[in-house]
Amino acid sequence: MKKLIEGLQKFQTGYFSSHRELFEELSHGQHPRILFITCSDSRIDPNLITQAQVGELFVIRNAGNIIPPFGAANGGEGAAIEYAISALNIEQVIVCGHSHCGAMKGLLKLSSLEEKMPLVYNWLKHAEATRQLIKDNYSNLEGEELLEVTVAENVLTQLENLQTYPVIRSRLHQGNLTLHGWIYRLESGEVLEYDPLSHDFVPPQSRLLYPEPEYNFHPTCPVPASSVFKVSTVSTPTRNGKGIKETNNGNNGSSLPGYEHFPPEQAQRIYRGSH
Repeated sequence: MKKLIEGLQKFQTGYFSSHRELFEELSHGQHPRILFITCSDSRIDPNLITQAQVGELFVIRNAGNIIPPFGAANGGEGAAIEYAISALNIEQVIVCGHSHCGAMKGLLKLSSLEEKMPLVYNWLKHAEATRQLIKDNYSNLEGEELLEVTVAENVLTQLENLQTYPVIRSRLHQGNLTLHGWIYRLESGEVLEYDPLSHDFVPPQSRLLYPEPEYNFHPTCPVPASSVFKVSTVSTPTRNGKGIKETNNGNNGSSLPGYEHFPPEQAQRIYRGSH
């Protein structure tokens, strides 16, 4: 606590004093540009890694950067999302996972948490779609490689869960909202963004050459493929969370980028409903 109190004093006499006009402006209301959803992990600081100013990010944090599907939980995530989009009119949403995520490690060994940490167990059950996908499609991976894939697939699962919220779905339909999936690598400071055309996580800078929306589940602008986040191909076709190249055989007949894991009728319905 001594260190924190000393920090408060340094903040008040240093940063706050030199940015007094900014804080005076913020006292009249907030106008953040980004809804940033990330993990509670103490090693992640959204403002630090993005170098965003105070007041630019509206942040939701929890274990595993999980967004329960609409109506699945009574936590604060849904309320915060609704407020961010409806009241603050935020038009950009980022779901940011990270390497070495303890929540994803727990998800891979979920049954062992039920007795020791029942609240954590119940919370991680909201990521059951991620756990099942990993179990059924990545049985050939283990260790850190398996954890990296889990982190990546979980980001995509949460982007899909976001679309179950009426306000998100409506703004996407209007073209007034874009969703982004990020992974932050603790060991290198690198941030990668999901590209639904190449089914890979690539440096965000490579996407700035193209106009908004930067992220879309069915973008119309071409994005060059990258090999940044690739692992060896698995035999079962699946939505690619880590740059694994999809095959055409066994993809349920859907040729829509990012929808290969859906039956063709559902893929077409979601695709049409997103425009």
